[in-house]
Parts: sequence; C-alpha cells; structure tokens
Amino acid sequence: MRAILDAYVAEPGLTVVEIAAADATAFAIQDLLTERCAAAPDDRTTRDPGEPGVQLRFFVDLHERPDA
Repeated sequence: MRAILDAYVAEPGLTVVEIAAADATAFAIQDLLTERCAAAPDDRTTRDPGEPGVQLRFFVDLHERPDA
C-alpha cells in the first residue's frame, strides 16, 4: 500500500485504518465503523499476488457523525 501522508492525520481525531483479512470481513469492519463515525469508505482492495486475503485502507474522522 502507498505511504500514509501527514495530511491524513494532521490533527487529533483523524485516523487511517488498514485492515487485512482473508475474505470480505474487511468490508464488514469498514461498515461497522462508517455507521459510528464519518469515514471515506474504500471499495477497492489490494491483493499481493500469490498471497491469500485482501487489504483495505480507509480514512476516519472520529469527530463527525456519519449523518452530519
């Protein structure tokens, strides 16, 4: 995955979440977090050739509610 830039976490409450899972579990975790706080969900996964599982990265703002 690409490097995490300082701008993504420039202030308290901003975070980058990376999940590695064997299957679509990564999307289930992303869904749980987006229900509770503002998140920029990712619909893309990365896969290392020859390796099982997927990796997912998304950005979360813990200060904002998703319905705000």
